Amino acid sequence: MSPPADWSSTLVYLSALVFGYLLGSIPFGLILARLFGLGDLRKIGSGNIGATNVLRAGSKWLAALTLLLDAAKGTLAVLVAARWGGTAAMLAGFGAFLGHLFPVWLRFDGGKGVATFIGVLLGLYWPAALVFCAVWLLIALVTRYSSLSALVASAASVGVLAVTAQWRLGGLFLLLTALLYIRHAANIGRLVRGEETRIGENKL
Repeated sequence: MSPPADWSSTLVYLSALVFGYLLGSIPFGLILARLFGLGDLRKIGSGNIGATNVLRAGSKWLAALTLLLDAAKGTLAVLVAARWGGTAAMLAGFGAFLGHLFPVWLRFDGGKGVATFIGVLLGLYWPAALVFCAVWLLIALVTRYSSLSALVASAASVGVLAVTAQWRLGGLFLLLTALLYIRHAANIGRLVRGEETRIGENKL
């Protein structure tokens, strides 16, 4: 006797969420920094495990690789789960983002989610990901604040989803943007006080 359809769907959705979480929780920045002799990222610069802090640790190419891998895990989670439908893909993307922010391996203290946000967005609706990148680059060139660039770009991507009537995706990324803002609370405080570190500055 086969299980009821609703139970089968629940299992698929739960599996997609868990798969995304486990994939997203891989701390590539921390792993790469240790492998290539940069030390423990949690004791360097901002203490964050993402690409920006890898850059502060002194390696541009490792920072670029960290950015790529942190984005790729979001995209991969979405693309793998998409075979079971759009809802599964969205849940996997949500899981990947949560995994990066709150990885069980690091006592739920992870990164800030910018690269993984882009990766999930790329997998679910690539035009909005292009807008995110364009806005990020523009703000970064003008202000040289990585955090401000991410905050503005994430809000812009939600606007794109709303304008293009991607309502379910808009709801998901509104939630992801809220979480991203929460993770950047300290950065927002430093921006208000004029104390935020600019791109290219090293405060180790």
